[in-house]
Amino acid sequence: MNIQWYPGHMSKAKRMMLDDIKLIDVIIEILDARVPVSSKNPDIDNFAKNKSRVIILNKCDLADKNVTNEWKEYYTSKGYFVALVNSKSGAGVNSITGVIKEACKEKIERDRKRGIINRPVRAMIVGIPNVGKSTFINSYAKKACTKTGNRPGVTKGKQWIKLRSDVELLDTPGILWPKFEDQETGIRLALIGSINDEILNIEELAIILIKKLLSMYPDKVNEIFNITDENTYEDKEPIDYLYQFANNRGCIAKGAKPDLQKAARLLLDDYRNGKFGGITLDRPENQAD
Repeated sequence: MNIQWYPGHMSKAKRMMLDDIKLIDVIIEILDARVPVSSKNPDIDNFAKNKSRVIILNKCDLADKNVTNEWKEYYTSKGYFVALVNSKSGAGVNSITGVIKEACKEKIERDRKRGIINRPVRAMIVGIPNVGKSTFINSYAKKACTKTGNRPGVTKGKQWIKLRSDVELLDTPGILWPKFEDQETGIRLALIGSINDEILNIEELAIILIKKLLSMYPDKVNEIFNITDENTYEDKEPIDYLYQFANNRGCIAKGAKPDLQKAARLLLDDYRNGKFGGITLDRPENQAD
């Protein structure tokens, strides 16, 4: 499965971000806690040099809690200031101002020595599509400042948002990078919904998800696919699980055949919405330091 997606508006958004970086004190990068490496845009590291860095592991409710804590330790060890957040419920959001100020402590102290008091910290919010930037901003601001949607590409342009007297945010569109060197990255981003589904083979993507569940979370498989007799599935292939899922969910096409396309979409939707419990696809132990 070869995945590449870099529409023209992303290139424009990147140029805009490069123009605005000189105005910024701190970069707040929103990552999806289910894929904290795959959802990290390497281009951000290139243009955010010499800036304070905050990482927000968002959608923690959808991720494996134990692995998320490992990722927090991993990124903290790399020099980032890290916060765990569930933007939809608001969990962890109240800690963000403190994290931002800690990341900008040296800048705030420099301003104080120069007689500049209470100058707002300017933060740029960055991240790939569909990691929940807009939902986070609305939760942090405690009001609807930006449009939200469970699909990539909702935010189209930049927007300054003054949250309070001490913090200003620059919201930016979600951008990817021009080419995935590792196709596994593209696959993981497709699984969480950061790639436009219209360019994907949904059935093939669902099979890949099943393979990952069998490999990484085998204890959840029987419950997810409603398998009551494990012996009957000892030698089954991933496609057999999709057939089982189609039957379970009543996905039947003409001729009383299982509708695998419909089943695949339901399976992906269930995963993306957290109906299988916390599942993390990136692991810190697999990172080369």
